[in-house]
Amino acid sequence: MRSFSSVAAVAVMLVAMPPAARAEANELRISRGFGIHYLPMYILEKQKLIEKHAAAAGLGDVKVSYRAIDGGNVINDAMLSGALDIAAGGVPGFLTLWGKTRSLPDNEVRGLAAVGSGSVWLVTRNPKVKTLRDFTENDRIAVPGIKTSFVAVILQMAAAKEFGPENYAKLDHLTVGIPHPEALAAMLSGKTEITAHFSSPPFNYIENDTPGMHRVINSADVVGPLTIIMAYAPKKFHDANPKLTAAFLAALDEATRFVAANKADAARIYNELAPVKSKDAEILRILDDPDTHYTVVPEGVLNYAEFMNKVGTLKQKPAGWKDLFFPGIYDRPGS
Repeated sequence: MRSFSSVAAVAVMLVAMPPAARAEANELRISRGFGIHYLPMYILEKQKLIEKHAAAAGLGDVKVSYRAIDGGNVINDAMLSGALDIAAGGVPGFLTLWGKTRSLPDNEVRGLAAVGSGSVWLVTRNPKVKTLRDFTENDRIAVPGIKTSFVAVILQMAAAKEFGPENYAKLDHLTVGIPHPEALAAMLSGKTEITAHFSSPPFNYIENDTPGMHRVINSADVVGPLTIIMAYAPKKFHDANPKLTAAFLAALDEATRFVAANKADAARIYNELAPVKSKDAEILRILDDPDTHYTVVPEGVLNYAEFMNKVGTLKQKPAGWKDLFFPGIYDRPGS
């Protein structure tokens, strides 16, 4: 018969043992926006890659849900409210949130990985607008999130280049915050105040192919091809769920490799799940664009940070790209 002391010792050992894998979250809530740069997120959902890697890590059945949210400010509000575990959105929106939370240990947010890289276009239906200098008070430019979305910040960078750094916000008052699908509908109808739309593929391709519309700016001409969409999460969630966040990164890495090796299948999956449909051939045309590619490696994220810090919209300049991300991708050649 065991002594009381030996039973007590076993009890203490059991209490001191690390929690089982199931102690990690059994549900993962993810946001994604609209456009082809989110393609790996669609692959994650269709092929249940997060569930696959979570099971391989011993986490059992993890329920993964995806919410369509567009615009950096809307995404960030959802994350701060606790409605999201991982967000996929534009780099400037993330940087804004990183800047706000970096000194708050309970709410700090960092990047997990890049998702999609490429270019975005500013397209107009106003025949008088050939350059940024031609926009007037009668024009309105649709962006997913005013001042915080990727395209809104690219517009500021283009304005700084065109009008001088001190005038980076010269066109901000003309912007209207509308999700890409709604902005596309407004542009095609021609019956709203929207005369231009700064957007990602396939929306910009659809508009630029439409008679009476033309491209004003290609972001690649302003800043070159950069990471457009990235994934990020609260540090509190990341640290409490190391296996689950590692499973997400492994799944995302697999999704980007799948797109590169299976463009036709990737185009089909995108059209199956995306709210705005295009012909598979049109999606393949976008995927064959040399500006469009997918990788978990951050590309040029510091370019955004340096611009935003210079104009005062990001108070703290990161020391390097690793200052913005969790260690899971420190072994990659980020920038």
